[in-house]
Amino acid sequence: MFLLIANEPSNYQRIVLDSHFFSYSDGTLSCESLKLDELARQYGTPLFVTSRQSLISQYRAFEEAFAALPHFTCYSVKANFNLEVIRTLAAEGCGCDVNSGGELYRALKAGVPAEKIIMAGVGKTEEEIEYGLNSGVMMIKAESTAELKAINRVAARLGKVAQVGVRVTPNVTAETHPYITTGDSKEKFGIDEAGLAEVFDLFKALTNLELHGLDMHIGSQIFDPEYYVAATQKLLEVLESARHLGFDIKWLDLGGGFPATYDPQKPATPITKFAEKLIPMLDDKGVTVIFEPGRFIAANSSVLVTKILYRKKNHAGKEFFIVDAGMTELIRPALYQSHHEVLTVKQHDKSVVADVVGPVCESSDFFVRHRTIGDAPEGELLAVLSSGAYGAVMGTNYNGRRRPAEVMVDGSEAKLIRRRETYEQLVQNEI
Repeated sequence: MFLLIANEPSNYQRIVLDSHFFSYSDGTLSCESLKLDELARQYGTPLFVTSRQSLISQYRAFEEAFAALPHFTCYSVKANFNLEVIRTLAAEGCGCDVNSGGELYRALKAGVPAEKIIMAGVGKTEEEIEYGLNSGVMMIKAESTAELKAINRVAARLGKVAQVGVRVTPNVTAETHPYITTGDSKEKFGIDEAGLAEVFDLFKALTNLELHGLDMHIGSQIFDPEYYVAATQKLLEVLESARHLGFDIKWLDLGGGFPATYDPQKPATPITKFAEKLIPMLDDKGVTVIFEPGRFIAANSSVLVTKILYRKKNHAGKEFFIVDAGMTELIRPALYQSHHEVLTVKQHDKSVVADVVGPVCESSDFFVRHRTIGDAPEGELLAVLSSGAYGAVMGTNYNGRRRPAEVMVDGSEAKLIRRRETYEQLVQNEI
């Protein structure tokens, strides 16, 4: 989604989104047909601005890539759980992957039919399991024998038979940040291959469970399709074993983790490359393949607009842009050392090398360090790109910060999809 344009007047490379959704128009960065500075004047800053058409475009690109495969796509709600984001994708026919009772509530509130929702999570409470069963979700995915027993207890109490999937740990360690790898037996997720015989025996003993799905998830931001090939091969071996034991496996869930471009110097592998590898492995297996893209759909659908409060230079000559957004709005740089491009909303001929930092009382509160950026004055706006996934959803009220407003743009229309928090709301649940 990124395009590098060289030889700008300031003789440095300026990066813009190569799409119809975010681009410079008359020298001002816009979302679809609306200028970001006009949105900031109307709704204030910090402000998340989401392109509705970007969400739809990414979802359709995913569906087109895997069109030859019997499959069902469940958007991973944890990436961005704003109700309007979920509604937009649900209107396209997308299901949802939820990881808690709260995410299930959001998906249902957004109008997603329960039979299009799969419920995951390594630590579901019995209350959450009951909520899922009573709602009629498509499948509950279990990650331990202890959880299987808990699901069986709850289902028996409710007089139901739970449709269950088992998350298998394929022991494939993909090359990604260690905090977002999930397919290795050293991590907390899933059931190791060595424990599957016990799992299959347990299903035969627990009368309120039916095993209909096998699941895996090897991590996030996986650029090399061969990791999916290796993990899928292991899951297919488990499928063969389960069928040999008489289990009717309907769903094979390959999870998510498909990459999005954050750094234009490291573009994401096209989704078609994954499809080319996976479709031949899966198209004759007699199952519906489930995918759970989240970041792939949402990451580049949003930017975080923030105002430059102060410019500061220390005695060593180091320059800072101090802005009104920080790690409380987008924690990824502090948490994962992740890369985000930062652009001036107004284009500038001159540039400076600076850190862009927030107001939070932590040294890790920064968006970029020692980065070339347009020479914008105090009071102007910056846009932190690729903020649509794991941005607002991971926000906090640390330092008494109020959660920002969120706006969705559709062509020339803007819709407020989350109000800015008030000071009163910060304390409304305290006694």
